[in-house]
Amino acid sequence: MLHKFNSIKSQKGVSFIEYALIAALSRVFSVTSIKSQKGVTMIEYALIAALISVVAILLLTQAGTEVQAIFQSIVNALSTASGS
Repeated sequence: MLHKFNSIKSQKGVSFIEYALIAALSRVFSVTSIKSQKGVTMIEYALIAALISVVAILLLTQAGTEVQAIFQSIVNALSTASGS
């Protein structure tokens, strides 16, 4: 893999920033870092947990709005009943 970077670096027109970006990205996406099944499984579980959290927040927000409307109608009914 290092040989690949050296060949990229020696090409004309490749700036130091481009070389550094390629080196950093290839380290992030290298096969050796993805080989660990435990790491991949952990990422999958984290993504599932994040999705469940977003759905739960959206559902609770919607339910909270509906519960607030119900309590407001009860307050309105009680205030008109006590005012009569």
